[in-house]
Amino acid sequence: MEKKSIVTMAGNPVTLEGNTVKAGDRAPDFTVLSADMKEVSLRDFAGRIIVLSVTPSLDTPVCDLQATRFNTEAASLPADVAILNISVDLPFALGRFCAARGIDRVTTLSDHRDLSFGSAYGVVIKELRLLARAVFIVDRDGIVKYAEIVDEVTKHPDYDRALAEMKKLV
Repeated sequence: MEKKSIVTMAGNPVTLEGNTVKAGDRAPDFTVLSADMKEVSLRDFAGRIIVLSVTPSLDTPVCDLQATRFNTEAASLPADVAILNISVDLPFALGRFCAARGIDRVTTLSDHRDLSFGSAYGVVIKELRLLARAVFIVDRDGIVKYAEIVDEVTKHPDYDRALAEMKKLV
């Protein structure tokens, strides 16, 4: 499914592909790769609160800050909260990024292989084969409680609102 006029990249409209996911939906499963090339799916985090922080590429300033912000916030969260940063960066790049930035509380994952996550959550930017910036929060029962697709890819998500929604579940 294609969606137009939802997101822009540097002011230029782009087309999103995939299913639309909204609050109240069952969180779709997906398969992505970890920095060490192991397959990871949503099922691996079953029973936990999951923050899905979606970025186009960690090699950009806004994406870097998004991952860093969630990593900092994770220090004050219970162990049953999993924060996953998903991008289309290669798994090897994820490892380098985490080492260079001291990212140790956010799990960085790559959707580069087959866009499984991006398609399931409707955030694939067709023209660029990147993911749109977004945040999804999934409760312990696998239900999406918060969904934000940022309307301009170069802008930050609403961290305060996302974190407030997540803390309601803790």
